[in-house]
Amino acid sequence: MQFSGNRTKKSRRTVTLTGGRNEGQYLHNLQFYKVPPTETVSLEEFETFAIDRLKVLKSVESTGIKYMKTSEQYQDKLEKDIKKLMPIAVRKTDVDGGVQDKDYDDRRKDHISHFILRLAYCKSEDLRRWFLAQEMDLFRFRFLQETNKDAIGHFLQLNNLDYQPIPEEEKKALRDELKSSSYEMKGDKFETTDVYKVPFQEALDLVRARKVYLKKGYVYVPQSELVSIILSAFRENLSKALAVTARALPYLQEDERLLKRLANLHTQYLGQDYSNRKATAGKVAPEDIEPLSKKSFPLCMRSLHETLRREHHLRHGGRMQYGLFLKGIGLQLEDALRFWRSEFTKMMDGDKFDKSYSYNIRHNYGKEGKRTDYTPYSCMKVIMTNAPAVGDHHGCPFRHTDPELLKQRLQGYRVNTTGVQEIMELVKGGHYQLACTKYYEITHNVDDAGFGLNHPNQYFEESQKVLNGGHVPKTVPRTPSTQRSKPIKKETDDFDDDFPMDEVEHLLTASQDVVGEVATE
Repeated sequence: MQFSGNRTKKSRRTVTLTGGRNEGQYLHNLQFYKVPPTETVSLEEFETFAIDRLKVLKSVESTGIKYMKTSEQYQDKLEKDIKKLMPIAVRKTDVDGGVQDKDYDDRRKDHISHFILRLAYCKSEDLRRWFLAQEMDLFRFRFLQETNKDAIGHFLQLNNLDYQPIPEEEKKALRDELKSSSYEMKGDKFETTDVYKVPFQEALDLVRARKVYLKKGYVYVPQSELVSIILSAFRENLSKALAVTARALPYLQEDERLLKRLANLHTQYLGQDYSNRKATAGKVAPEDIEPLSKKSFPLCMRSLHETLRREHHLRHGGRMQYGLFLKGIGLQLEDALRFWRSEFTKMMDGDKFDKSYSYNIRHNYGKEGKRTDYTPYSCMKVIMTNAPAVGDHHGCPFRHTDPELLKQRLQGYRVNTTGVQEIMELVKGGHYQLACTKYYEITHNVDDAGFGLNHPNQYFEESQKVLNGGHVPKTVPRTPSTQRSKPIKKETDDFDDDFPMDEVEHLLTASQDVVGEVATE
């Protein structure tokens, strides 16, 4: 595949790749993503596709942690979560109806968005491992949606996977062996289930788990277990492709803006903008903060508040994280100055506070410097950037606090033993936002939070909804009720519009050249 060699200045609103509508590239809902996209991609599409797929993969991750991947709850929850973002993932392939417009558009989005995230997640071993794991789970979910034998056969044919169902005569001759080897072949299922004959070395996981019948170097695989073999091929292809793409990344050095965008995509916040002008439903007074911190603050902000009350000072990282959070929940500039001044002047005189600290507070509210209306930090920003040093108190307690100290702190907040164990298991697995969600569920006495936690201010807002019967009050009450409500999640994208994407085609060209080199090795 070749891309246009024209390097003249292009529109800042479009990424131009050679090629037009290519129905031959999208003949099935499922893909192995072997060929990079060749169509024209607008900047708006690039941004939307990237964010939507990242949301899908985040949902895949959180759902897989909460439910068994073979359970009905897992299938139902994942289908509900990704139906709007990736409708092709829950739609069965129509092998006889041709490529309809909606199929083409959704398959195109699926294809392009995968390659965008492949660029963003190939940079480090940890990112590659995460991306590979979520893409595999997504592929497994989608493959299991394809129950039509013709659709499965079509997919195998398109990807040169030579797996054919055995003839009925051979199947009947092995009836007893097949029934005894696999639960999927019990009872009436035997008559309706296709069986595939596969070399045993391509199905080692199934052999190890004793889920298939082995004879003369071949295994007999029921259709429901075929996904394990297909998934191995998918993993091999994608793992190799990620390594190849990582080798092509140096070509991006000539445009640091694109490299920075792709490098930071994994920390991209996906939810609502909690800047003061948008998310604040009412006004929070300084005297409201103490009681709110015990009932509705996430652990990171509660820890910062308690440190401020105890030491009457926070270093810069803590002031930024906590100050912007308070701004997001409705603390106005005049009240913020009064709140911080009342604490800091217990350790210093007022002149020093005015000289050294008040400017920073006004700056956060857009009243000094560039006059930017700064947005409160998201969970990913807290977790992934500016880790706390000795003497600092900012960051994510689930990520940056010693496990034993974290356990002690949770017990001090009257989290029961079972809850502490569940939270620590999530922390051990690196699932810090899910650990915070579990903390929310325990402290609010709910079985299921009903939302994906992405932001400390989202935690506060959802807490207020539960405590106040389904809405965030215009003025935060001193003694909220304990009525419960199903939270409502609002999301907006947070991309910088003024960003040229012309160099994407250069990267894809380089990546494709390296693919060709590897293919010949």
